Amino acid sequence: MEIKKTNLQDCYLINYDKFCDERGYFAPYYKYSEITENNLIDFQEIKQLSRSASSKGVLRGFHFQVAPHAQSKIVEAICGTILDTVVDLRVDSPTFMQHQSFLLSQDDNTQLLIPKGLGQSFLTLDEYNLVEYLTDHSFAPEYERGILYNDPLLHINWEEIFKTYGITSPIISAKDQNHPRLTKKINYRF
Repeated sequence: MEIKKTNLQDCYLINYDKFCDERGYFAPYYKYSEITENNLIDFQEIKQLSRSASSKGVLRGFHFQVAPHAQSKIVEAICGTILDTVVDLRVDSPTFMQHQSFLLSQDDNTQLLIPKGLGQSFLTLDEYNLVEYLTDHSFAPEYERGILYNDPLLHINWEEIFKTYGITSPIISAKDQNHPRLTKKINYRF
C-alpha cells in the first residue's frame, strides 16, 4: 500500500496493492494497520459501507456531517471514473477554504481518505459509475450539512470542468442546488 499526501491537511490518496493472475485479482482494499501505522487520521472503526450509482454527468455535493457524527471517509470508484473534489471547512486548519480535485477510476487502485471537516463533491465521468464509501460514523440526517457546489467563495470553475469532460447538462439534485452558500464567518463543529 502506498500513501500519498495531498495539498489538503490530513487528506491522503491511498494506492492499495492488487495481486493479479489469470483468474483475476485479489486486493486488500482496507487495512486498519496501514492507516494507524502511518499516523493518518483516527479511522478506527468502519461504521458504514455505502455505495452510490450514477450515470454520466451527475454532480453530488458538497456534503459532510457535523459533530458528534462528523465522518471521515475512504472513497473509491469501483466502476467508472469520478472527479472527486474536497474543500477544507475546518477553521483551525492551515488549508482552510482550500480545495483540491482528484480523478478516481476503477483502473487505478486509488482511494481518497477524507478527514472529518472536509466537504466532498464528485462529478461522474463515465456512462456508469459506482462509488463506494467507508465511513467511521453512520449516516445521521440531522447532522448532515451541505454547501452550494458553485459557491463563489470556493473559486471552483465548474463550467470549465463540465466543458473539459464533455458534460453539457450536469444532473444536480434539487437538494444539492439549494444548499446554503458559505459566509466568511463559517464555524462548523467537527
